[in-house]
Order: sequence, then structure tokens, then C-alpha cells
Amino acid sequence: MATTKNGTHGAKHTLCRRIGFCLWGQPNCPTNSRVIKTREGADATSTPKAYPAGQHGPTKRRVKLSTYGQLLLEKQKLKTFYDLTEHQLTFIYRNSKRGLGNTGDKLLANLEMRLVSAVYRSGLAPTIFAARQVVSHRHILVNGKICDRASLRLKAGDVLTIDEQHSPMIAKIAKESTVVLPPYMEKDAASCKVTITREPLPEEIHVDVSIIKVIEYYNLH
Repeated sequence: MATTKNGTHGAKHTLCRRIGFCLWGQPNCPTNSRVIKTREGADATSTPKAYPAGQHGPTKRRVKLSTYGQLLLEKQKLKTFYDLTEHQLTFIYRNSKRGLGNTGDKLLANLEMRLVSAVYRSGLAPTIFAARQVVSHRHILVNGKICDRASLRLKAGDVLTIDEQHSPMIAKIAKESTVVLPPYMEKDAASCKVTITREPLPEEIHVDVSIIKVIEYYNLH
């Protein structure tokens, strides 16, 4: 199984197939039917693959998970949604556990305020995977300076931009984005400029994950 640059394994939608829906709500996920081209060049509708990958995936019965299995699955969903390695998520969890406040709320905020997450959420890149590439290839400026650290923790007042002269295609994609902007961001689409106005509230972070179960998982380790 291939390993990507950031250390995650396998196809991007493997977990989506296992849980039966797309974590990111993408229409091109194998769990959705979509229009495809046949060998003859005609249009056809694909069959949704909302089942585990592999030879026996289509006929494999979904077994009821144990309590620990449910906790592990929620942790895997969170890690996959933000395209993190095990080490990265554990590190962010430990930082979120420090100090005052709800650990789950701080964990979500810390994940959302990573540079790569902000690039994705703001529509400067169409997917979390594209966002990582855009950042690592030095297409994103933070407060006017190039930053290739996907893990950079942003704060209120930070401004993200794309240099249109240096990255015309990236800027074009960002301008054409129809993503709904989170309430803690402001965007000037004409100039590919995104401003982080404040810290996100827990109810403003939309991730199909039970964060309580993620915390319970880490409490067991």
C-alpha cells in the first residue's frame, strides 16, 4: 500500500467506503453514484461503493463495533478528515488538554486554525489534500510572507493571500470556489484574500465526528 508524503496510507476515500459516506461531502467519492465514461465514450452512472474495499467488500456484513471500536473509529474519522498522521493528532490533542477550558472544544479549534485547514475551509483550495499541496509548494502567504508549514497555528487577524502573478492557476481556482465561508473568516474573492477574524466557536465547526468519543479514546491511552 502506497504511502503519501505526509505519512498517511492508502486511497483517500478508503475510510469513507468503510463507514458508508464521504467524510468531506465530495460528490466524486466512491460512496456516491456519479457520471462516468464507458469504453465506447458514452456516459454511464457508476454504482455507489458504500462498502469496504477489497474482494469481499460488497458481501461483507457490517458487524456491530465494540465500545472501544466505536471510540477508535471516531478518532480515525477525525484524523482522516484533517489529513493527519497519528503522531500529529496525538500532539495536537496533548496541547489541547493543557490549561483551562473544554479539551474537545480546544481540540477542534486547534485543528481548524491550522494553516492547511484554513486554506481548505476558505476555498483557497478545493480539498484538504489540495490545501496541503498548495501550502507545501509555497503558494500561500501569511501576513504577506510565504509559509509552507501546514501545521502553523493561525490567530485572529492573520491574513492569507495568493500571489496571482506567481500562482495564476491556484488563484483562478480560489476565485471560482463556491464554498460557504465559515463565520470566523472574511474573504475578498477578487484578491484571493482571507482574513481570520476570530477563534471559531464549537458549533461553527462542522465535522461528522463525535469529539467526545475521541477524547474518551485518548483517555484510555
